[in-house]
Amino acid sequence: MKHISVAEGPDHVMDTERAEFGRGRVFGHSAGLTLVNKYSTVSVSKTLFVITNNICARETMLTSKLLTLVLVVQPGRVLLGMKKRGFGVGRWNGFGGKVQPGETIEEAARRELLEESSLTVDTLEKIGQIKFEFAGETEVLDVHIFRADSFHGQPAESDEMLPQWFDCDKIPFHQMWPDDADWFPLMLQKKKFLGYYKFQGHDIILEKKLEEVKKL
Repeated sequence: MKHISVAEGPDHVMDTERAEFGRGRVFGHSAGLTLVNKYSTVSVSKTLFVITNNICARETMLTSKLLTLVLVVQPGRVLLGMKKRGFGVGRWNGFGGKVQPGETIEEAARRELLEESSLTVDTLEKIGQIKFEFAGETEVLDVHIFRADSFHGQPAESDEMLPQWFDCDKIPFHQMWPDDADWFPLMLQKKKFLGYYKFQGHDIILEKKLEEVKKL
């Protein structure tokens, strides 16, 4: 993915990492920055600047972070965890987190479920994948969502999550991420889905796309 912002005008100057841009030329230097004239391209870190006459287009490449999410489902109820710290604190959610180096996505899902709820599972079903973008941020969260219909152990509180069972008709969407209300019904029906959400902050959805698919 990429964002492009364009600035133009005869005397427009943009200050980015101590580099100034205007009238098709670049002044100064920074990491990886060199002096260029019009019709030139120069890169600074992960930002690409294309300068053409009076137009300076900045193309910012987005990075991606792999994450997992596991929903444990029993007939008529679903297990959620109250996030006690970190990203999403104060919200009910499934159990999951970052994929560590050397792990597969499913291995990470199993590890995070155990760490956050003390549960283990024999089978995880990949049920969905959603990419989350946040306005003004350069990192996209690529979340792989799993459903577990059987488990071993008893849900227990961890440093990060407080597990609680909810009846499927009493899921606390008002205390969850705004997108959950869209895709939870598909997950509960064992329907697979792909999605994309762009947020302003953590509460406002700017763009969204959700589609049911036959396989992932």
